[in-house]
Amino acid sequence: MSFWDHLDVLRGALIRSLVALVLGCIPGLCLRSLLFDGIILAPARPDFPVYRLLGWKMEMQLINVEVSAQFFVHLRCALIAGIVLAFPYIVFEIWRFVSPALYEREKKAVKKAFGLSSLLFYSGVLAGYFVVLPACLQFFMNYSVSAAVANTITLGSYISLFGSMVLLIGIAFEFPVVILILSSLGVISRETLRKSRAYALLGIMALSALITPSDPVSMLVLTAPLYLLYELSILLCRPADP
Repeated sequence: MSFWDHLDVLRGALIRSLVALVLGCIPGLCLRSLLFDGIILAPARPDFPVYRLLGWKMEMQLINVEVSAQFFVHLRCALIAGIVLAFPYIVFEIWRFVSPALYEREKKAVKKAFGLSSLLFYSGVLAGYFVVLPACLQFFMNYSVSAAVANTITLGSYISLFGSMVLLIGIAFEFPVVILILSSLGVISRETLRKSRAYALLGIMALSALITPSDPVSMLVLTAPLYLLYELSILLCRPADP
């Protein structure tokens, strides 16, 4: 295929992925009460299951200070929901685009990696929603420089934290997929990963610090599963050729 033929194939994949994303946004736009009251705002309430399980106290009062903020917050949250719902199809389109360029041996390994990607992404989304986000809220809402300063959180600030916890951690959980693909292409080996454990731990801690800034507790909470995923990557990675 010529360069322009490849470009046409890529354009088709991008258009189909965009359509899937738009279709994924529709439930979030139509089911506003379920999206916000049932899912997004649930971690801001004291009856969230994680708080009751761990005995944490949560008191959060969300406010809106801009005229159009609630409308645009709804659009942002519908987009987040669309990404989460359309993720498997987007991965399928990426696979369909790159697979013709692979050898048969590489196809089997990369296909396995792409098949694993959705499971890892949703595991990361759930970890961010049920573990890291509540830990962040618990830390920030109970931290105060003075008793005279009350924590009154804007809706936009909460949604920004929610989106970063859910999507960024979901993407971070794709790390084993990247390792499996690089291994199938012969770029890295199991032995290389084993020798790099110390550097990997430092990198994971740095990544966790970027995802959960100014919150050492949440950073450590996120570091643990990410390092376990690194060990999983070692098991999935093929040994070096003799």
